[in-house]
Amino acid sequence: MSRPGRNIAESEGADPARILNAINGHPEPIVFRGLCSHWPIVRAAAGGFDEAEQYLVSHYAGAPVTAFFKEAGPDDRIFYNQDYSGLNFRQFKTRLDEVLTQIRQASGQSSPPTVYMGSMALDHCLPGIKTGNSLPTHDYSATVRIWIGNRSRVAAHHDVMDNIACVCAGTRRFMLFPPEQLANLYLGPLDVTPAGQQISVVDPDQPDPARFPRYADALEHSQWAELEPGDAIYIPSMWWHQVTALSDFNILINHWWRDSPEYMGAPGDVLVHALLNMRNLPQRQRNAWRAMLDHYVFDPPRDALNHIPENRRGILGGADETSARQWRMLLRNKLNR
Repeated sequence: MSRPGRNIAESEGADPARILNAINGHPEPIVFRGLCSHWPIVRAAAGGFDEAEQYLVSHYAGAPVTAFFKEAGPDDRIFYNQDYSGLNFRQFKTRLDEVLTQIRQASGQSSPPTVYMGSMALDHCLPGIKTGNSLPTHDYSATVRIWIGNRSRVAAHHDVMDNIACVCAGTRRFMLFPPEQLANLYLGPLDVTPAGQQISVVDPDQPDPARFPRYADALEHSQWAELEPGDAIYIPSMWWHQVTALSDFNILINHWWRDSPEYMGAPGDVLVHALLNMRNLPQRQRNAWRAMLDHYVFDPPRDALNHIPENRRGILGGADETSARQWRMLLRNKLNR
């Protein structure tokens, strides 16, 4: 099938033990064929739903999990309701074995609902299987999470952290857009989101060119891949990605990490502050703040601080854990006025 964009670059024979070190900081996505094909969970799932269910339940200690349920309908995306006042699915706490039962029941329906357990920490949900079913994270501040469900389609969104996602059961299709395509993706509101991040409101399977004319440019810059069990994909930080689970039963284990100090906060908080405190300033003041942010944050000159003694540069010279805590406290006090 002809489509805009291009296939994601592929690699075979990568060493799973060194993959995070090898890929960290890479600017483009990469598909790693067969990277996790040796994992016990992949082998169990290859034997069918019953064998996979037995493997999962045998390691399940009863911890509550977060599940998502969406009634069958014409739009199969995890998305908003019609007027964007809420979402088209419900989220609730349950047990893993209950989720698996619902997936089994849905598989026999001609138009099944969407059922999945999303983003559960592997150590919390299935203690004991992480060592054999995850990639070594070395010294990176990383979290390893598992997703289990049936057919689903998650609208394009971004993650702040770098990500290696490993397909353990079922087939998944990934469509990625580079960060600079933000304006062409027609993002939804910040106040209500399916999972904390803005999503594209364009349906890529049925885009409306009259309503979303710039989306054609995003498609031209898109990258695509379809992954089978045992394959993995590296999604760089801030790349927009839509994920479609194509099978009646799907398992994915992903690794989120960031190569930055633990004391750093969430960059997305800065956007909220800027929307509150800068966007409605007069144009000349916005221009002045843009110049200041470029000077100190985005594109600082090499000699920007040479005129200040090094031991007196404070936050301008960079933060450490102690000063970050002090500045965070100062910001909290300012916000609480």
